[in-house]
Amino acid sequence: MTHALPSPEQPLKIGTRGSPLALAQARETRARLMAAFQLPEAAFEIVVIKTTGDDRSLIDADRPLKEIGNKGLFTKEIEEAMLAGTIDIAVHSSKDMPVEQPQGLVLDCFLPREDVRDAFISYHHPNIAALPPGAVVGTSSLRRKAQLLNVRPDLKVVEFRGNVQTRLRKLSDGVAQCTFLAMAGLNRLGTPEVATAAIAPEEMLPAVAQGAIGIERRESDERAARLLAALHCTETGTRLAAERAFLARLDGSCETPIAGLADIAGDTLTLRGEILRPDGSEKLADQITGPASDAKALGTELAETLLCRAAPDFFAWR
Repeated sequence: MTHALPSPEQPLKIGTRGSPLALAQARETRARLMAAFQLPEAAFEIVVIKTTGDDRSLIDADRPLKEIGNKGLFTKEIEEAMLAGTIDIAVHSSKDMPVEQPQGLVLDCFLPREDVRDAFISYHHPNIAALPPGAVVGTSSLRRKAQLLNVRPDLKVVEFRGNVQTRLRKLSDGVAQCTFLAMAGLNRLGTPEVATAAIAPEEMLPAVAQGAIGIERRESDERAARLLAALHCTETGTRLAAERAFLARLDGSCETPIAGLADIAGDTLTLRGEILRPDGSEKLADQITGPASDAKALGTELAETLLCRAAPDFFAWR
């Protein structure tokens, strides 16, 4: 069965959030589709959808994400639009995606992964070690907060939300002495110089799926499946299969400090993972190596290993 390609008369509608980074990711997806199928830009329409996580009143109030909701904050309205047929595909930052998709939707296309590292940003200090005792650090990430407090319990962490521009403004206003962003986002925005330093994964293990763009579609949409199959990066998909399986077994959400990173060398996959108490007082870390073809099983096994070592109240809020 053949399926007509998108055209200016019947464009493929690409759903996305409206932040500069989200739009950059949607445009990258559009550019890759144009190149893969020799189509004009007019064959695609980028549709901006406001999500709960984009509500300015919530961002400006700096309410912790756990008080507002979970990872669905950045996907719910977009997924509802896709189920309703308003859009055809949705472009996401994979680290924002819940480990399970709503019935009728699938996430099976990942673009080549960008830099996985976190970016340290400060106008006065070169790195984490150089921060003075008691320095105020701004971040909305429970993972980064827990990792920081694990090595620097003297630091004071305050809620710091918003897009790149919002966070840099807050830094300039002296709300905090440093903050963190993902290097991938800065690279995609063409502003890698914003980072004072990129943090090696050995120092700060990134969030699961960090640096990877994921493209979601309706399970029944054969045209979208065909189009996205041409974009899918197999290595990124395999790495994320391990990381997302690790996260799924740990029941990960925006309320749990979890980090994970898979790397592939030849046919061998190595997955590093860690879980932390929210206050940073304890960290459990391990790694597993095995055939890349067993990516999901390796992720689940590593999670089981850490869960066996964790006390029942490991993720409890303090």
